[in-house]
Amino acid sequence: MKNTLLACAISLLSLNAAHAEAAKPLHFLVGAGVSAGGDQLATVDYTNGSESKIRAGSGLALQFGAEYRVSPEFTVQSTVGYHIHFTQLANNGDASFSRIPVELVGYYHLNNNWRVGAGARWVSSAKVHGNGAASNLEQDYQNTTGAIVEAEYLFNSRFGVKVRAVKEEYKPEGSSHTYSGNHVGVIGNFYF
Repeated sequence: MKNTLLACAISLLSLNAAHAEAAKPLHFLVGAGVSAGGDQLATVDYTNGSESKIRAGSGLALQFGAEYRVSPEFTVQSTVGYHIHFTQLANNGDASFSRIPVELVGYYHLNNNWRVGAGARWVSSAKVHGNGAASNLEQDYQNTTGAIVEAEYLFNSRFGVKVRAVKEEYKPEGSSHTYSGNHVGVIGNFYF
């Protein structure tokens, strides 16, 4: 009888904890992903004759932030990230294009697993940096804003994968020329 009561108590506590987690409107997140696209900003030539191109929309994206479930159908998410495209390391030099995006996205939940979203992306500290044979590749870019559309599949309350499209442009400091930073990407987020 004691074992049955203990099992019932543990089951009720687990159910209550799961309900409290589902009802909690504020969640924090960390995520990582990759993107591809954008205009070519620089080319790094290697001693073996090969080359690597730095693109304005490509690279590795890391982010952290928070989201708030406004209602059963709507969520608002805000993140700060680091987005970088770098050449493979080589003996004679390498180069990178790094930027810090701040994003605000609103989501509509289609069901328990799928949600679609749209929002804005503000990017600061964008720059091309090179060293070694690529040390002449130094260029700062003006802050910029862009637009985001995405769809996310939530495997459970702790993990989701999103596919996104971003439209943005980069303008070098002291220049009127603009480069497309438009890209598509895939990001995995962990929620806690």
